Amino acid sequence: MGFMNYANQSTLIYKHGLYNHIKNQRIDLARKLFDEIPSPNSLLYTIMITGYAQKGKINDALNLFEQMPVRDTISWNSMLKGCLDCGNLCMAETLFDKMPERNVVSWTTMVNGYLQFGRIDKAESLFYQMPVRDVAAWNAMIHGYFCYGRVEDAIRLFDEMPCRNVISWTSMIGGLDCNGKTDESFLVFKKMVGYGILPTATTLACVLAGCANVLDLYLGLQIHGCVIKIGFSSDEFICASLITFYANCKLIEDTSKVFNEKLHENVVVWTALLTGNGLNGKHETALKVFSDMINLGVLPNQSTFVSVLNSCIKLEAIDHGKEIHTVAIKLGLVNDVFVGNSLVVMYSECGNVIDAAAIFRKIDEKNIVSWNSMIVGNPDEITFTGLLSACSHSGMLQKGRYFFEYISRYKPNEVKLQHFACMVDILGRGGKLEEAEELIKNMPLKANSMVWLALLSSCRMHSNAEVAERAAKEILDLEPHCSAAYVLLSNLYASAGRWSDVSRLRVKMKQGGIVKQPGCSWVYLKGTRHEFLSGDRSHPLSEKIYERLDWLGGKLKEFGYCPERSYSLHDVEDEQKEEMLSFHSERLAIGFALITTAEGSTITVMKNLRVCGDCHHAIKLISKIVRREIVVRDSSRFHHFRSGSCSCRDYW
Repeated sequence: MGFMNYANQSTLIYKHGLYNHIKNQRIDLARKLFDEIPSPNSLLYTIMITGYAQKGKINDALNLFEQMPVRDTISWNSMLKGCLDCGNLCMAETLFDKMPERNVVSWTTMVNGYLQFGRIDKAESLFYQMPVRDVAAWNAMIHGYFCYGRVEDAIRLFDEMPCRNVISWTSMIGGLDCNGKTDESFLVFKKMVGYGILPTATTLACVLAGCANVLDLYLGLQIHGCVIKIGFSSDEFICASLITFYANCKLIEDTSKVFNEKLHENVVVWTALLTGNGLNGKHETALKVFSDMINLGVLPNQSTFVSVLNSCIKLEAIDHGKEIHTVAIKLGLVNDVFVGNSLVVMYSECGNVIDAAAIFRKIDEKNIVSWNSMIVGNPDEITFTGLLSACSHSGMLQKGRYFFEYISRYKPNEVKLQHFACMVDILGRGGKLEEAEELIKNMPLKANSMVWLALLSSCRMHSNAEVAERAAKEILDLEPHCSAAYVLLSNLYASAGRWSDVSRLRVKMKQGGIVKQPGCSWVYLKGTRHEFLSGDRSHPLSEKIYERLDWLGGKLKEFGYCPERSYSLHDVEDEQKEEMLSFHSERLAIGFALITTAEGSTITVMKNLRVCGDCHHAIKLISKIVRREIVVRDSSRFHHFRSGSCSCRDYW
């Protein structure tokens, strides 16, 4: 008895030593300790094998497994799970076939393995071959069915279960919600409560997720009360679910109340708060949440970066985006596909296509979102829209036709209104106005105002009043208060000197209460947005800005610049027209940047409307005069002005 007690004590000491090394990522020290054990038993072998598997060293685990003098079912199961955790399904299948004895854990582990690798048919076959199925096996198969969208099979299996536990019910609630059957998931929850089964924190988190999805405020408030009553208020995942629920229901103050109830160290809770603020348009607050979590030592994950970079995009805050990019580099997440995609979009949206391309190249495993993000700078747009848009902005008429004919012929069900709008834009920009109009008339879908606006914009470009008037009529029939239609047609009349028609349209707009969106440009300086309207003198640095523009005006004339007065859309004297052009909003923004930023640095200007032809010509020369790159993002595209030329090649 004394010897047995000594052996048990020794095993216990070695067991704790191995666990301690493995837990602290010291696998080499764990192996050194293992090799010092005189006669390790199967438990100690299994601990060491599991440690190797957790570190991804599956070959070392297998070698040790084969050295075992006696292998019990537990060690076989540990090796089986290790293979699956390391992504080696083939080795797991070989081991499973060789097992001298299998218990229910062996079968369930293999079922989970097949599900993990998307082999649902193999998992299903193995499940029905099991000699004995415990509740864990049934739960695994139900969860698997839901993961692969086989909702009816999951419901059928749940109904067939001989006995259920709270995990079974929770799997049903979460699975139904994830597959768009949230109302049915609520019915399952009510049935579960009716049977007297006490929900776990995971159960309540699933129900709250459903409430967030369908904006069921009443049930969500009831669940919050239940959370407090049961005592789950401190559970991190419950807190995250409550924050998401209140944020989706636009009760942003309640998200802060939930968050402030305790000091959180879980990244999931912080990410929920950050994302919730972003969803409610509180992007500055979202950036502050990110800053606070970093200062408190809470490390962001992929979801955190995706959300905070989205807020940077909405604020067009590239400086903040660069800081967040630095954090991602330090944490080793910059090559992650989700973080990488968001960085590509952020830099693309802020006009820095070089950095966007560099990040795109570094993404380890690119997905379709990566490619779409690189093509269009926006993961919400589909690839063909990006291709057609690129053809439009590059003047590639024949390539645009090719891509449009390709999707029309081979993917007719994927042709959407935005594709037609892009093709109309391509034809219109290329001067094929009649062909563009004919395309609209023969569309299988009913054209919306977006499609007709593409044609009207091209008519303005090519001064074709006849087609423009027909396009404007179609737009105003669809949207009587569409200011863009009035403005485009008015601008066309103004450039042709048809001032009576301009006057008529302006009276009609006034009578209809239709307000033209004023042209506005802005520059970010040290995180602060500086906005300018045409002729604006309200900025504190206006005097210096106008002095710099006056100086530039003289230099422009030395470089042969002549104002294109047709872009001054007012019936005034030529001298006044020239003055109006000189102080368009984008020029004021450039003047401000010239006096507030370092010599030689890139100037980035954002503009809500399309840059006019005169300003485009002037900015090309300004970039040469001041020897700086000037990036202007207007409503049409990014313009990169360098040494007297523009990236758009004067086609936008």
